[in-house]
Amino acid sequence: MIIILIFILGILREVSPYIFKPEPSVIDDEIQIEEVASGLGTPTCIFWASEEWLLVCDTNSQSILALELSDGIFSEPQTIISNLNNPHGVLLWEDSESSVKKIFVSQAGSLNYWKIIEGDTPLEWKFGELETIVEGVATGNHQQNAISEGPNNTLFWHSGSTCNVCVEDDERSATIIEIDILTDNYTVIATGVRNSFDGVWVPEIGYIFTDNGHDWSGESYPPEEINLLEYGGFYGWPNVTEENPNPPGSISPIGTHTPHSSVNGIDLRPKNSTLPGGEYTLYATVFGSWNTIIPVGKEIIRIDLIQNSSYSQGWEVEITVVVEELATPLPLKFHPNGDLYFAEYAHGTLYRLT
Repeated sequence: MIIILIFILGILREVSPYIFKPEPSVIDDEIQIEEVASGLGTPTCIFWASEEWLLVCDTNSQSILALELSDGIFSEPQTIISNLNNPHGVLLWEDSESSVKKIFVSQAGSLNYWKIIEGDTPLEWKFGELETIVEGVATGNHQQNAISEGPNNTLFWHSGSTCNVCVEDDERSATIIEIDILTDNYTVIATGVRNSFDGVWVPEIGYIFTDNGHDWSGESYPPEEINLLEYGGFYGWPNVTEENPNPPGSISPIGTHTPHSSVNGIDLRPKNSTLPGGEYTLYATVFGSWNTIIPVGKEIIRIDLIQNSSYSQGWEVEITVVVEELATPLPLKFHPNGDLYFAEYAHGTLYRLT
């Protein structure tokens, strides 16, 4: 009877974020939060195509949605690309010399793009033929996630592991992959990255990315990671254990967060933002865990990068929770005006932090 009760309580805990919509609690008095849009399905990515247009990955409808922001109010979302396979990343890129525009989409197992051959706004865009840069990447427990812009016409693509702990058959799994936008060539530039959801380029420092540790090693291990990219670096998975948290030849994280809490979307606070922070402040979503007895995560955190020569890469982090009691916060991006937006996966809602 007790086992059945525990099982039922476990099921209720997992489904409750999808049934009940909690009221966000802002810890930092300087921050205000408001719900600004709904009807986004199950959003896994958001991207500002301009100051007026927000693009959203919706895995419920398997599409890319577009919403217009005018005088602080969003239009109803409309589909601009459909028939996708679990889209987890979208990015608009324009060649500064030729003015060629491309929209990149990360799907389960592939990275694709379309040239935008006509139109000024997302609802007016006309696309060329579907082009594929990478395909056939293995999927399983996790899949391919965000696409982020790097320096010198490059993209960083986050490719999750197929399992909890294993040796991957596909060398592109559990990695970060660099894409040359001009040639469509790609290279694996980081390995041992179990399930990195997102990352952001920080001028003068480099590429900062999140990574989520393996499950079934107890409540208190392993922590979620904030990492600094080193080209060709190995980040420890699947060799990392509680007894050996930094396997030989691996790069340690510059910061960690609550084990199993699932740190995911991350972005750099722009200088014009009114949110608390400085030049090297990032904000991130913490989705929440199914692999702990006591629920953890479901929050927005502030991450301050601090120089520290005692760390192997010269940087450490200080983490502060700024919003809590959320349901399933996942994608997050700053607007060009400095406001911060994030979406709730379970409820298809968009929030603004100012």
